[in-house]
Amino acid sequence: MLGSRVCARLVGVENTVVEAMDFDEVSGDLVVRVRPFKRCMNRCGICGSRSPRFDRGRGRRRWRSLDAGTTRVFLEADAPRVSCPAHGVVVAQVPWARHGAGHTCEFDAQVAWLVTQCSKRGVSELMRIAWHSVGAIIERVWEDTASTFDRFADLTRIGVDEISYKRGHKYLTVVVNHDTGRLVWAAPGRDKATLNQFFDELAASGDAAGQDRVAMISHVSADGANWSKSVIRNRCPRAVLCADPFHVVKWVTEALDTVRRQAWSAATGRRRHDPETGQQPRSVGQAQRLQHSRFSIWKNPENLTANQQVQLDWIRTSHPTLFRAYLLKEAMRTLFKLSPQEAPAAFDHWISWARRSRIPAFVDLQRRIMKHRDEILASITHGLSNGLIESVNTKIRLITRIAFGALHRSEWIRGLNPPASSRHLAT
Repeated sequence: MLGSRVCARLVGVENTVVEAMDFDEVSGDLVVRVRPFKRCMNRCGICGSRSPRFDRGRGRRRWRSLDAGTTRVFLEADAPRVSCPAHGVVVAQVPWARHGAGHTCEFDAQVAWLVTQCSKRGVSELMRIAWHSVGAIIERVWEDTASTFDRFADLTRIGVDEISYKRGHKYLTVVVNHDTGRLVWAAPGRDKATLNQFFDELAASGDAAGQDRVAMISHVSADGANWSKSVIRNRCPRAVLCADPFHVVKWVTEALDTVRRQAWSAATGRRRHDPETGQQPRSVGQAQRLQHSRFSIWKNPENLTANQQVQLDWIRTSHPTLFRAYLLKEAMRTLFKLSPQEAPAAFDHWISWARRSRIPAFVDLQRRIMKHRDEILASITHGLSNGLIESVNTKIRLITRIAFGALHRSEWIRGLNPPASSRHLAT
Protein backbone atom coordinates (compact mmCIF):
# COMPACT_ATOMS: atom_id res chain seq x y z
CA MET A 1 0.00 0.00 0.00
CA LEU A 2 1.15 3.56 -0.65
CA GLY A 3 2.43 5.63 2.27
CA SER A 4 -0.02 7.60 4.38
CA ARG A 5 1.32 10.96 3.18
CA VAL A 6 1.06 9.95 -0.48
CA CYS A 7 -2.50 8.69 0.01
CA ALA A 8 -3.42 11.91 1.82
CA ARG A 9 -2.11 13.90 -1.14
CA LEU A 10 -4.06 11.76 -3.58
CA VAL A 11 -7.39 12.31 -1.82
CA GLY A 12 -6.61 15.99 -1.09
CA VAL A 13 -6.65 16.08 2.72
CA GLU A 14 -4.39 17.76 5.29
CA ASN A 15 -3.67 17.05 8.96
CA THR A 16 -5.07 13.60 8.33
CA VAL A 17 -3.82 10.05 8.73
CA VAL A 18 -4.91 7.56 6.06
CA GLU A 19 -5.49 4.23 7.75
CA ALA A 20 -6.65 2.09 4.83
CA MET A 21 -8.15 2.19 1.32
CA ASP A 22 -10.87 -0.30 0.36
CA PHE A 23 -12.79 -0.81 -2.87
CA ASP A 24 -16.48 -1.48 -2.45
CA GLU A 25 -17.36 -4.16 -5.00
CA VAL A 26 -21.10 -3.55 -4.64
CA SER A 27 -21.24 0.21 -5.23
CA GLY A 28 -17.98 0.50 -7.14
CA ASP A 29 -16.73 3.25 -4.80
CA LEU A 30 -13.31 3.75 -3.24
CA VAL A 31 -13.57 4.12 0.54
CA VAL A 32 -10.63 5.71 2.35
CA ARG A 33 -10.58 5.23 6.13
CA VAL A 34 -9.01 8.27 7.80
CA ARG A 35 -8.60 9.96 11.17
CA PRO A 36 -7.46 13.47 12.13
CA PHE A 37 -4.07 14.20 13.63
CA LYS A 38 -4.09 14.06 17.40
CA ARG A 39 -3.76 17.83 17.68
CA CYS A 40 -6.90 18.22 15.53
CA MET A 41 -9.10 15.90 17.58
CA ASN A 42 -11.78 16.87 20.13
CA ARG A 43 -12.43 20.34 18.73
CA CYS A 44 -15.79 22.06 18.39
CA GLY A 45 -17.15 21.75 14.89
CA ILE A 46 -18.39 25.35 14.91
CA CYS A 47 -15.69 27.43 16.61
CA GLY A 48 -12.78 24.97 16.54
CA SER A 49 -11.93 25.33 20.24
CA ARG A 50 -10.67 22.27 22.11
CA SER A 51 -13.50 20.69 24.11
CA PRO A 52 -14.01 17.52 26.18
CA ARG A 53 -15.44 14.52 24.36
CA PHE A 54 -19.13 13.91 25.01
CA ASP A 55 -19.71 10.51 23.32
CA ARG A 56 -18.87 8.49 20.22
CA GLY A 57 -21.72 10.02 18.24
CA ARG A 58 -23.61 7.86 15.77
CA GLY A 59 -20.67 5.80 14.63
CA ARG A 60 -18.60 6.16 11.51
CA ARG A 61 -19.51 8.64 8.82
CA ARG A 62 -18.64 9.19 5.16
CA TRP A 63 -17.76 12.34 3.20
CA ARG A 64 -17.73 12.59 -0.58
CA SER A 65 -14.31 13.52 -1.97
CA LEU A 66 -13.04 14.30 -5.47
CA ASP A 67 -13.39 11.41 -7.89
CA ALA A 68 -10.43 9.25 -8.86
CA GLY A 69 -11.05 9.15 -12.59
CA THR A 70 -14.51 7.62 -12.98
CA THR A 71 -14.51 6.13 -9.46
CA ARG A 72 -16.24 7.95 -6.65
CA VAL A 73 -14.13 8.43 -3.53
CA PHE A 74 -15.47 8.60 0.02
CA LEU A 75 -13.63 9.41 3.25
CA GLU A 76 -14.77 7.36 6.25
CA ALA A 77 -14.00 8.26 9.85
CA ASP A 78 -15.45 8.31 13.36
CA ALA A 79 -17.77 11.22 14.15
CA PRO A 80 -17.65 11.71 17.93
CA ARG A 81 -19.38 14.58 19.69
CA VAL A 82 -17.77 17.13 22.01
CA SER A 83 -19.20 19.43 24.66
CA CYS A 84 -18.33 23.00 23.70
CA PRO A 85 -18.80 25.67 26.42
CA ALA A 86 -20.11 28.09 23.77
CA HIS A 87 -22.12 25.85 21.42
CA GLY A 88 -23.07 22.88 23.56
CA VAL A 89 -22.90 19.30 22.30
CA VAL A 90 -21.84 19.27 18.65
CA VAL A 91 -20.07 16.92 16.27
CA ALA A 92 -16.30 17.22 16.50
CA GLN A 93 -14.43 19.14 13.85
CA VAL A 94 -12.64 17.31 11.03
CA PRO A 95 -9.82 18.92 8.99
CA TRP A 96 -11.11 17.73 5.62
CA ALA A 97 -14.70 19.06 5.66
CA ARG A 98 -16.81 21.90 6.96
CA HIS A 99 -19.16 21.42 9.90
CA GLY A 100 -22.41 19.76 8.88
CA ALA A 101 -21.22 19.11 5.30
CA GLY A 102 -21.32 15.78 3.51
CA HIS A 103 -18.53 16.72 1.08
CA THR A 104 -14.86 17.53 1.58
CA CYS A 105 -13.51 21.06 1.27
CA GLU A 106 -11.75 20.17 -1.98
CA PHE A 107 -14.98 18.83 -3.42
CA ASP A 108 -16.82 22.00 -2.38
CA ALA A 109 -14.13 24.16 -3.98
CA GLN A 110 -14.34 22.23 -7.24
CA VAL A 111 -18.13 22.65 -7.40
CA ALA A 112 -17.87 26.34 -6.46
CA TRP A 113 -15.56 27.00 -9.39
CA LEU A 114 -17.53 24.90 -11.86
CA VAL A 115 -20.81 26.68 -11.09
CA THR A 116 -19.26 29.97 -12.29
CA GLN A 117 -18.49 28.40 -15.67
CA CYS A 118 -21.55 26.27 -16.48
CA SER A 119 -25.10 25.62 -15.38
CA LYS A 120 -26.00 24.03 -12.06
CA ARG A 121 -27.56 21.12 -13.89
CA GLY A 122 -24.32 20.57 -15.79
CA VAL A 123 -22.35 20.66 -12.54
CA SER A 124 -24.71 18.20 -10.88
CA GLU A 125 -24.32 15.75 -13.77
CA LEU A 126 -20.55 16.14 -13.99
CA MET A 127 -19.94 15.77 -10.24
CA ARG A 128 -22.75 13.20 -9.83
CA ILE A 129 -24.56 15.02 -7.05
CA ALA A 130 -28.11 16.32 -6.64
CA TRP A 131 -29.08 19.67 -8.17
CA HIS A 132 -30.00 21.07 -4.75
CA SER A 133 -26.65 19.90 -3.34
CA VAL A 134 -24.91 22.31 -5.70
CA GLY A 135 -26.73 25.26 -4.14
CA ALA A 136 -25.99 24.03 -0.62
CA ILE A 137 -22.28 23.73 -1.45
CA ILE A 138 -22.20 27.25 -2.91
CA GLU A 139 -23.79 28.64 0.23
CA ARG A 140 -21.20 26.91 2.42
CA VAL A 141 -18.30 28.16 0.34
CA TRP A 142 -19.62 31.72 0.35
CA GLU A 143 -20.26 31.76 4.10
CA ASP A 144 -16.70 30.54 4.66
CA THR A 145 -15.31 33.14 2.25
CA ALA A 146 -17.37 35.98 3.73
CA SER A 147 -16.11 35.16 7.23
CA THR A 148 -12.49 35.61 6.14
CA PHE A 149 -12.85 38.27 3.44
CA ASP A 150 -14.16 41.76 4.22
CA ARG A 151 -15.73 42.96 0.98
CA PHE A 152 -16.50 46.38 2.51
CA ALA A 153 -12.91 47.07 3.56
CA ASP A 154 -11.47 50.41 2.35
CA LEU A 155 -14.68 51.19 0.46
CA THR A 156 -14.62 54.88 -0.47
CA ARG A 157 -15.72 55.26 -4.11
CA ILE A 158 -18.72 53.25 -5.26
CA GLY A 159 -20.99 53.01 -8.28
CA VAL A 160 -24.70 52.22 -8.08
CA ASP A 161 -26.75 50.83 -10.95
CA GLU A 162 -29.54 48.36 -11.65
CA ILE A 163 -29.84 45.48 -14.09
CA SER A 164 -33.01 43.84 -15.38
CA TYR A 165 -33.62 40.11 -15.56
CA LYS A 166 -36.56 37.75 -16.08
CA ARG A 167 -37.38 39.46 -19.42
CA GLY A 168 -37.03 42.90 -17.87
CA HIS A 169 -39.80 42.44 -15.31
CA LYS A 170 -37.45 42.20 -12.32
CA TYR A 171 -34.43 44.25 -11.34
CA LEU A 172 -31.24 43.79 -9.37
CA THR A 173 -29.45 46.69 -7.68
CA VAL A 174 -25.66 46.33 -7.79
CA VAL A 175 -22.88 48.24 -6.04
CA VAL A 176 -19.32 48.16 -7.40
CA ASN A 177 -16.06 49.36 -5.86
CA HIS A 178 -14.46 51.86 -8.28
CA ASP A 179 -10.99 51.34 -6.82
CA THR A 180 -10.88 47.54 -7.11
CA GLY A 181 -13.44 46.95 -9.85
CA ARG A 182 -15.17 44.27 -7.78
CA LEU A 183 -18.84 43.74 -7.16
CA VAL A 184 -19.37 44.28 -3.43
CA TRP A 185 -23.13 43.98 -3.05
CA ALA A 186 -26.26 43.00 -4.97
CA ALA A 187 -29.92 42.55 -4.06
CA PRO A 188 -33.24 42.19 -5.91
CA GLY A 189 -35.20 45.43 -6.40
CA ARG A 190 -34.52 48.98 -7.52
CA ASP A 191 -36.09 51.28 -4.96
CA LYS A 192 -35.12 53.26 -1.89
CA ALA A 193 -35.62 50.30 0.44
CA THR A 194 -33.18 48.17 -1.57
CA LEU A 195 -30.42 50.78 -1.60
CA ASN A 196 -30.99 51.56 2.09
CA GLN A 197 -30.43 47.87 2.75
CA PHE A 198 -26.90 48.21 1.34
CA PHE A 199 -26.08 51.17 3.56
CA ASP A 200 -27.50 49.33 6.57
CA GLU A 201 -25.20 46.37 5.90
CA LEU A 202 -22.29 48.73 5.32
CA ALA A 203 -22.93 50.48 8.65
CA ALA A 204 -23.26 47.13 10.46
CA SER A 205 -19.90 45.95 9.09
CA GLY A 206 -17.93 48.55 11.07
CA ASP A 207 -14.83 47.33 12.89
CA ALA A 208 -14.26 47.10 16.65
CA ALA A 209 -13.02 50.69 16.75
CA GLY A 210 -16.50 51.89 15.82
CA GLN A 211 -15.44 53.27 12.45
CA ASP A 212 -18.40 54.59 10.46
CA ARG A 213 -17.93 53.05 7.04
CA VAL A 214 -20.86 54.94 5.56
CA ALA A 215 -19.13 58.22 6.38
CA MET A 216 -16.02 56.95 4.55
CA ILE A 217 -17.87 56.99 1.21
CA SER A 218 -16.42 59.97 -0.65
CA HIS A 219 -17.68 59.50 -4.23
CA VAL A 220 -20.79 57.83 -5.64
CA SER A 221 -21.61 57.43 -9.33
CA ALA A 222 -25.21 56.72 -10.33
CA ASP A 223 -27.50 56.87 -13.34
CA GLY A 224 -29.44 59.93 -12.17
CA ALA A 225 -32.55 58.12 -10.93
CA ASN A 226 -34.39 60.14 -8.29
CA TRP A 227 -34.78 57.19 -5.90
CA SER A 228 -31.06 56.47 -5.78
CA LYS A 229 -30.11 60.15 -5.62
CA SER A 230 -32.33 60.81 -2.62
CA VAL A 231 -30.99 57.81 -0.70
CA ILE A 232 -27.37 58.74 -1.42
CA ARG A 233 -27.96 62.34 -0.35
CA ASN A 234 -29.61 61.14 2.85
CA ARG A 235 -27.10 58.44 3.82
CA CYS A 236 -23.91 60.05 2.45
CA PRO A 237 -24.46 63.83 2.63
CA ARG A 238 -20.74 64.59 2.30
CA ALA A 239 -20.12 62.27 -0.65
CA VAL A 240 -19.63 63.69 -4.14
CA LEU A 241 -22.45 62.47 -6.38
CA CYS A 242 -21.41 61.93 -9.99
CA ALA A 243 -23.84 61.43 -12.88
CA ASP A 244 -22.94 58.63 -15.24
CA PRO A 245 -21.89 60.05 -18.66
CA PHE A 246 -23.19 56.93 -20.41
CA HIS A 247 -26.73 57.51 -19.16
CA VAL A 248 -26.62 61.24 -19.92
CA VAL A 249 -25.55 60.58 -23.52
CA LYS A 250 -28.24 57.91 -23.67
CA TRP A 251 -30.87 60.51 -22.73
CA VAL A 252 -29.67 62.77 -25.55
CA THR A 253 -29.62 59.87 -28.02
CA GLU A 254 -33.20 58.97 -27.11
CA ALA A 255 -34.27 62.58 -27.71
CA LEU A 256 -32.46 62.49 -31.07
CA ASP A 257 -34.30 59.31 -32.02
CA THR A 258 -37.59 60.98 -31.07
CA VAL A 259 -36.83 63.75 -33.57
CA ARG A 260 -35.93 61.17 -36.22
CA ARG A 261 -39.20 59.29 -35.71
CA GLN A 262 -41.13 62.57 -35.97
CA ALA A 263 -39.40 63.35 -39.25
CA TRP A 264 -40.17 59.85 -40.54
CA SER A 265 -43.78 60.18 -39.43
CA ALA A 266 -44.08 63.49 -41.27
CA ALA A 267 -42.57 61.97 -44.43
CA THR A 268 -45.16 59.16 -44.40
CA GLY A 269 -48.09 61.52 -43.98
CA ARG A 270 -48.35 60.91 -40.20
CA ARG A 271 -50.54 57.86 -40.79
CA ARG A 272 -50.04 54.78 -38.71
CA HIS A 273 -52.35 52.63 -40.92
CA ASP A 274 -53.79 52.90 -44.37
CA PRO A 275 -57.54 53.71 -43.91
CA GLU A 276 -58.44 51.56 -46.94
CA THR A 277 -56.33 48.44 -46.40
CA GLY A 278 -55.79 48.75 -42.64
CA GLN A 279 -52.07 48.07 -43.10
CA GLN A 280 -49.08 50.19 -42.18
CA PRO A 281 -47.99 52.28 -45.18
CA ARG A 282 -44.68 51.48 -46.84
CA SER A 283 -41.83 53.95 -46.39
CA VAL A 284 -40.87 55.39 -49.77
CA GLY A 285 -38.63 58.20 -50.83
CA GLN A 286 -37.48 60.40 -47.96
CA ALA A 287 -39.25 58.27 -45.36
CA GLN A 288 -37.33 55.21 -46.46
CA ARG A 289 -34.01 57.04 -46.33
CA LEU A 290 -34.83 58.35 -42.87
CA GLN A 291 -35.72 54.86 -41.72
CA HIS A 292 -32.35 53.54 -42.90
CA SER A 293 -30.36 56.47 -41.50
CA ARG A 294 -30.86 55.81 -37.81
CA PHE A 295 -27.45 54.17 -37.44
CA SER A 296 -25.83 57.13 -39.15
CA ILE A 297 -27.01 59.52 -36.44
CA TRP A 298 -26.59 57.05 -33.57
CA LYS A 299 -22.96 56.15 -34.23
CA ASN A 300 -19.98 58.29 -33.35
CA PRO A 301 -18.62 60.32 -36.32
CA GLU A 302 -15.27 58.51 -36.23
CA ASN A 303 -17.02 55.15 -36.65
CA LEU A 304 -19.20 56.02 -39.64
CA THR A 305 -18.84 54.06 -42.84
CA ALA A 306 -18.70 55.75 -46.25
CA ASN A 307 -22.40 55.07 -46.94
CA GLN A 308 -23.42 56.31 -43.51
CA GLN A 309 -21.42 59.51 -44.05
CA VAL A 310 -23.35 60.04 -47.29
CA GLN A 311 -26.63 59.55 -45.43
CA LEU A 312 -25.54 62.07 -42.79
CA ASP A 313 -24.70 64.64 -45.49
CA TRP A 314 -28.16 64.08 -47.00
CA ILE A 315 -29.78 64.72 -43.61
CA ARG A 316 -27.80 67.96 -43.30
CA THR A 317 -29.27 69.36 -46.49
CA SER A 318 -32.81 67.91 -46.45
CA HIS A 319 -33.67 67.78 -42.72
CA PRO A 320 -31.94 70.66 -40.89
CA THR A 321 -33.95 70.15 -37.69
CA LEU A 322 -32.85 66.55 -37.41
CA PHE A 323 -29.27 67.54 -38.15
CA ARG A 324 -29.36 70.18 -35.39
CA ALA A 325 -30.53 67.47 -33.01
CA TYR A 326 -27.60 65.35 -34.17
CA LEU A 327 -25.18 68.20 -33.47
CA LEU A 328 -26.66 68.60 -29.98
CA LYS A 329 -26.04 64.93 -29.31
CA GLU A 330 -22.44 65.17 -30.46
CA ALA A 331 -21.90 68.34 -28.43
CA MET A 332 -23.04 66.56 -25.26
CA ARG A 333 -20.77 63.61 -26.02
CA THR A 334 -17.84 65.97 -26.55
CA LEU A 335 -18.60 67.72 -23.25
CA PHE A 336 -17.36 64.72 -21.27
CA LYS A 337 -13.99 64.88 -23.05
CA LEU A 338 -13.25 68.43 -21.91
CA SER A 339 -11.09 69.43 -18.98
CA PRO A 340 -12.72 70.36 -15.65
CA GLN A 341 -11.89 74.02 -16.33
CA GLU A 342 -13.61 74.08 -19.73
CA ALA A 343 -16.62 71.91 -18.85
CA PRO A 344 -18.81 74.44 -16.91
CA ALA A 345 -18.86 77.03 -19.68
CA ALA A 346 -19.43 74.35 -22.33
CA PHE A 347 -22.26 72.86 -20.30
CA ASP A 348 -24.01 76.21 -19.92
CA HIS A 349 -23.59 76.84 -23.65
CA TRP A 350 -25.19 73.45 -24.45
CA ILE A 351 -28.14 74.21 -22.16
CA SER A 352 -28.66 77.58 -23.85
CA TRP A 353 -28.38 76.00 -27.31
CA ALA A 354 -30.91 73.25 -26.48
CA ARG A 355 -33.31 75.78 -24.91
CA ARG A 356 -33.26 77.95 -28.07
CA SER A 357 -33.29 75.04 -30.56
CA ARG A 358 -37.10 75.04 -30.97
CA ILE A 359 -36.95 71.24 -30.85
CA PRO A 360 -39.52 70.13 -28.23
CA ALA A 361 -37.66 66.92 -27.34
CA PHE A 362 -34.47 68.84 -26.54
CA VAL A 363 -36.25 71.71 -24.83
CA ASP A 364 -37.71 69.17 -22.40
CA LEU A 365 -34.40 67.34 -22.14
CA GLN A 366 -32.41 70.41 -21.15
CA ARG A 367 -34.68 70.91 -18.16
CA ARG A 368 -33.96 67.33 -17.05
CA ILE A 369 -30.21 67.66 -17.60
CA MET A 370 -30.09 71.04 -15.83
CA LYS A 371 -31.30 69.34 -12.65
CA HIS A 372 -28.16 67.17 -12.74
CA ARG A 373 -25.71 69.97 -13.54
CA ASP A 374 -23.58 69.55 -10.42
CA GLU A 375 -23.47 65.75 -10.78
CA ILE A 376 -22.46 65.94 -14.46
CA LEU A 377 -19.67 68.42 -13.78
CA ALA A 378 -18.52 66.30 -10.83
CA SER A 379 -18.20 63.25 -13.05
CA ILE A 380 -15.99 65.26 -15.42
CA THR A 381 -13.89 66.61 -12.56
CA HIS A 382 -13.31 63.25 -10.86
CA GLY A 383 -13.36 61.08 -13.97
CA LEU A 384 -15.99 58.67 -12.63
CA SER A 385 -18.58 56.83 -14.70
CA ASN A 386 -20.64 53.68 -14.53
CA GLY A 387 -18.72 52.08 -17.36
CA LEU A 388 -17.16 49.68 -14.87
CA ILE A 389 -20.59 48.78 -13.53
CA GLU A 390 -21.90 48.15 -17.05
CA SER A 391 -19.03 45.69 -17.47
CA VAL A 392 -20.07 43.93 -14.26
CA ASN A 393 -23.69 43.90 -15.46
CA THR A 394 -22.56 42.17 -18.64
CA LYS A 395 -20.90 39.47 -16.56
CA ILE A 396 -24.06 39.08 -14.49
CA ARG A 397 -26.11 38.59 -17.66
CA LEU A 398 -23.59 36.04 -18.88
CA ILE A 399 -23.73 34.07 -15.62
CA THR A 400 -27.52 34.09 -15.51
CA ARG A 401 -27.71 33.02 -19.15
CA ILE A 402 -25.30 30.15 -18.52
CA ALA A 403 -27.21 29.08 -15.43
CA PHE A 404 -30.62 29.43 -17.14
CA GLY A 405 -31.81 31.77 -14.38
CA ALA A 406 -31.09 29.26 -11.60
CA LEU A 407 -28.39 31.16 -9.69
CA HIS A 408 -28.88 32.66 -6.26
CA ARG A 409 -27.85 36.27 -5.58
CA SER A 410 -24.81 35.18 -3.60
CA GLU A 411 -23.77 32.94 -6.48
CA TRP A 412 -23.72 35.96 -8.79
CA ILE A 413 -21.31 37.67 -6.41
CA ARG A 414 -19.13 34.58 -6.19
CA GLY A 415 -19.08 34.18 -9.94
CA LEU A 416 -17.70 37.71 -10.30
CA ASN A 417 -15.38 37.48 -7.28
CA PRO A 418 -14.11 33.87 -7.10
CA PRO A 419 -12.06 32.82 -4.05
CA ALA A 420 -8.40 33.77 -4.18
CA SER A 421 -7.20 30.29 -3.28
CA SER A 422 -5.89 28.26 -6.19
CA ARG A 423 -7.09 25.01 -4.68
CA HIS A 424 -10.53 25.46 -6.21
CA LEU A 425 -8.96 24.85 -9.62
CA ALA A 426 -8.10 21.26 -8.78
CA THR A 427 -9.62 18.69 -11.08
